[in-house]
Amino acid sequence: MTVVFSESVVEEAALAWLKGLGYTVLFGPEIAPDMSSAEREDYGQVVLEGRLRQALQQLNPQAPPGALDEAFRRLTRPDSPSLVANNHAVHRFLVEGVPVEYRRADGSFRGDLIRVLDHDKPDNNEFLAEVRGLPQRNLAVETLHKLLEGEIKTRRQKNTVQARSFAEMLEGAIRRDQNRAIEAATVIEELIAMAQEMRQADQRGEDLGLSEEEIAFYDALEVKDSAVKVLGDQTLRAIAQELVRTVRNNVTIDWTLRENVRAKMRVMVKRILRRFGYPPDKQEKETQTLLEQAEVLCRDWAVA
Repeated sequence: MTVVFSESVVEEAALAWLKGLGYTVLFGPEIAPDMSSAEREDYGQVVLEGRLRQALQQLNPQAPPGALDEAFRRLTRPDSPSLVANNHAVHRFLVEGVPVEYRRADGSFRGDLIRVLDHDKPDNNEFLAEVRGLPQRNLAVETLHKLLEGEIKTRRQKNTVQARSFAEMLEGAIRRDQNRAIEAATVIEELIAMAQEMRQADQRGEDLGLSEEEIAFYDALEVKDSAVKVLGDQTLRAIAQELVRTVRNNVTIDWTLRENVRAKMRVMVKRILRRFGYPPDKQEKETQTLLEQAEVLCRDWAVA
């Protein structure tokens, strides 16, 4: 049977994905004209002017009202009749800021640059998505499922353990949906939570002071196991960093195909685990996991 995806299905799945990434989701009719919480005067008004003015003020607290008004005007009332030129202009404003000129109290004029986005601290920005259509939840689950599968496939190329964990979570949620063990709405909430976990996983490496390669080995160390957790984050970070250095310094283009080179790599990995006090009864299995992770990362390293 051919499944037809309507606009509202794709919209709901996309909104669920955006919510997982940290967007605030609003139901369009609630902010529509004539509503008590209206944020636009008519349906042709694309920009939520109140939110834009508030953002400009928050990001530019030292700018006088005249400068903020001029920035608002340039953002909402394009100067050119050309759509392409206006798109380029708005993109430039988002990246570089809006150049403005305003009159100071002494009558002189001054130029300034008004920020539209905080590129240094993205959390200072407000990311908003608006719901227009009515949800068709079963098809929305399927669309969101495909989006998450694509994200997991991308992660599998860098972090095998993390990708495997998310794949198992996704498979479990979809299985429960197919068995009618839970409602489609609950599945959507689970998938949203999974997207949020993915976002948090991306942040974890930065919080631990580890590179993308190091956090991949860190995740492979079974850090949630109680017997491993007692080593502490500092030791586990040191193991991950040592593994990256060792594997990177000893990788060759065909190391995964040559058994003698692979055996040497296995010995070096085991030696690192022993040196840092990794639980002996877990070292054999862990060595295999770490070699699998090394193979993924070495595809890029060997070429470089």
